[in-house]
Amino acid sequence: MSEKEQSPKEKPMAEPGLYLISTPIGNLGDITLRSLKALEGAAEIYCEDTRVTAKLLNHYGIAKKTLPYHEHNAHKVRPALIKKLTSGLPIALVSDAGTPMVNDPGYKLVQDCIEHQIQIHALPGASATLPALQLSGLPSNAFMFVGFFPVKDKARRDKLEELRDIRATFLAFETAPRLLKTLIAMSEIYPKAQVSVSRELTKKFEETRRGSATELVEHYDMAGPPKGEIVMVFTTGSDEPEEASTETIDAFLTNALTSMSVKDASKETATKFGMQKKQAYERALALKGKS
Repeated sequence: MSEKEQSPKEKPMAEPGLYLISTPIGNLGDITLRSLKALEGAAEIYCEDTRVTAKLLNHYGIAKKTLPYHEHNAHKVRPALIKKLTSGLPIALVSDAGTPMVNDPGYKLVQDCIEHQIQIHALPGASATLPALQLSGLPSNAFMFVGFFPVKDKARRDKLEELRDIRATFLAFETAPRLLKTLIAMSEIYPKAQVSVSRELTKKFEETRRGSATELVEHYDMAGPPKGEIVMVFTTGSDEPEEASTETIDAFLTNALTSMSVKDASKETATKFGMQKKQAYERALALKGKS
């Protein structure tokens, strides 16, 4: 048998371009077949921590050169990386866990690829945010990812205040030491807030705890901070109809009628106070007649 026949068969290279590959957030089984094929076909793999990525590659028997790409070195590494991509190499970018571009500096690399007309391949897969949303039981028709909350108390409260009137379910990352402070601020700013706290998703000690912000403050105040990585899912409660007296509703309608038509003012009132549109419309007509 010749030396050529004895050498192992080389894996074919992937098509040129940047491959954004989602990696497991805990359970190594949570990676797609397409992602494994792309990792095998990449010329190089750029990652946050080469030691973390090595565990995944070793698990699947993938022997590839790994290089660091993270927030501290990205500005230095990017020019050389772009040069490799423009030469036609297939290069993979992975995060330590989850989907690249979500709360990491990879978006700047994508911007440069777009500018240099380099093909970008986004391979969907594991992410901590969507499983947390699924497990929360909160509305998922409109949701917004807000990343990590600020470290300082005032900045954190200011951020929460900004979200108060947005009608959506919010997803946020939080650290265990700061979780209680964030929940306390929520309970004060959003009295009607519903919150879900998921930790260690896909891992052995996965847990999701749900309740009002106040209930969760009481729990974590007693139990102490949870271990592991945390995803918070919450609503501000601002979309819940307000309970109000007839006088309050009339005052709101009267004010609305100064700048809106009867139809628009009644619609706005019905939404705010959970009334039937017909009821609000009839009341608006009566107030308009009086004025």
